[in-house]
Amino acid sequence: MNAILEKATAHFREKINADMKSVYVPEWDTKIWFKSTISLREQSRLIELSTQGKTVEAVVESMIVKARNEDGSKMFTVADKPTLMNEIDPNVLIRVIGEINEATNPDLNMERAEKN
Repeated sequence: MNAILEKATAHFREKINADMKSVYVPEWDTKIWFKSTISLREQSRLIELSTQGKTVEAVVESMIVKARNEDGSKMFTVADKPTLMNEIDPNVLIRVIGEINEATNPDLNMERAEKN
């Protein structure tokens, strides 16, 4: 592996292995933990859904990919998708994913601040 790839993969490993952050969801009386980044493969699925205009599905997929238990295990699986799409308050789901995205994407926060 060349030197640049070694640095790039080390940087990604560092982000993936960093301490997780959390958001508290009072409606569910629980904390949802998340990592500061996800893999490009996981991100590409979210982008694909968004570009196809499947915003709701992208939000749900985001929750499946990003939400973790405190021990780092995934909180939801693909099998939970129908329940997340049909039986969960969409306002809570959207708010939680928004908070996770803001915490993991500092550029998004800067763009919003500049617009205001």
